[in-house]
Amino acid sequence: MYGCSDFRQILLRLCIVVAAVIPCTHARSSDEIVVGVPYWPSAEATANIIGEIIESRLGVDARLQPTGTLGIFVGIDKGEIQIHPEIWRPNLNKLITKYSTEHGTLTLAANAVSAAQEICVTKGTAELTGIKSVQDLANPDMAAKFDSDGDGKGEIWIGAPTWSSTLIEQIRARSYGYEKTMTLLQAPEDVAMANVDAAIAVGRPVVFFCYEPHHVFKLHEIVVLDEPPHDPANWHIVLPGEDPEWLSKSMAGSAWDKAEFHIGYASSLTASAPRVAGLLEKITFTPEEIIDMTYAISVERKSPPDVAASWIAANEDKIEGWVK
Repeated sequence: MYGCSDFRQILLRLCIVVAAVIPCTHARSSDEIVVGVPYWPSAEATANIIGEIIESRLGVDARLQPTGTLGIFVGIDKGEIQIHPEIWRPNLNKLITKYSTEHGTLTLAANAVSAAQEICVTKGTAELTGIKSVQDLANPDMAAKFDSDGDGKGEIWIGAPTWSSTLIEQIRARSYGYEKTMTLLQAPEDVAMANVDAAIAVGRPVVFFCYEPHHVFKLHEIVVLDEPPHDPANWHIVLPGEDPEWLSKSMAGSAWDKAEFHIGYASSLTASAPRVAGLLEKITFTPEEIIDMTYAISVERKSPPDVAASWIAANEDKIEGWVK
């Protein structure tokens, strides 16, 4: 009989042989299109729509890969991912420049969905606290009205840890001065929206980062806080990867610039899969469609594949125009 050490050696050799013969389940075949799926509802829906159309209408294998935005950019640059369904500007302008202009590996589709990024409260919160502007949060007396844990500072959700906007919201809090009066909460979006629902239910003040198009504006009465118009002169964003002192060297003391988001794809698709690239250049969504998708996922608790299937079924004629 074999001893334990002999058995382990045999098992190890067997595993090596099997690994050599059977390819990794996540390896990409040469003709497969990998669609990155960022961690927010609208991108989950549109990624599923894009993947399904590529497979069912163009006959090309497509695989969805949940990944943070930076991971998708790097994946496109390395040839491991081909599509990002929702690239936000101006949030990602530096990465767009790096991979599109400098590396030449990324292409932004021409069509875009208009968007906005703001700080919001519920209507009840505005009436209860009297808050009107983002600058009000730097006032300790106002901030105390958002203190739910008794530590002397208010709380504000500034976004999910993986979002590019969350980094910029940290910079904005520092520039406006409310990083000293408010605890800057980072959490997944579903957790934050559940907190908004709970705050409304019990009449508790709540303030949070918000963006449009988004289902929260359909679900609740939301008030966008005032702030000075966007001024490029007081916006200077340094990314953590560029400088360990990025936060102290950055500033963003006015409103976000006008926002929009595009589909992004590997520039190599133009030659390797021209029909796919052509499709991506034609796909369009309206802000209202994006709101409906996020509402279906976040409020009605439908799965992204189901939401995608419903949207595709309702838009057959439009899709046929895209794939011609």
